[in-house]
Amino acid sequence: QVQLVESGGGLVQTGGSLRLSCAASGSIRRINFMGWYRQAPGKQRELVAIITDSGSTNYADSVRGRFFVSRDNAKNTVYLQMDSLKPEDTAIYYCNVYAELTTALLGNQYWGQGTQVTVSS
Repeated sequence: QVQLVESGGGLVQTGGSLRLSCAASGSIRRINFMGWYRQAPGKQRELVAIITDSGSTNYADSVRGRFFVSRDNAKNTVYLQMDSLKPEDTAIYYCNVYAELTTALLGNQYWGQGTQVTVSS
């Protein structure tokens, strides 16, 4: 019922930048928060950054000061600006949205398809 389309991944050198985007569509009444997770080979998926409906943001300690999350409510889109990238940032990045549908009172989480970010040393 909710579709998330991610884009912006790629291959960059250490110190480079990328900007990820995730656009949500469907029968959405409200999006409470939008965020980003990542999963590196052999590791569990971890929270990277999140932005709430009030605009409050939270970041993993490992990316704080380098990554910046923002949202465009009119477009139901969340962005992740990634600066000063390091090899340890290499992972598949997944968009995650907690949305309330027009057909239900309770919200649910939805996942994007993932986009690969690779940082060479």
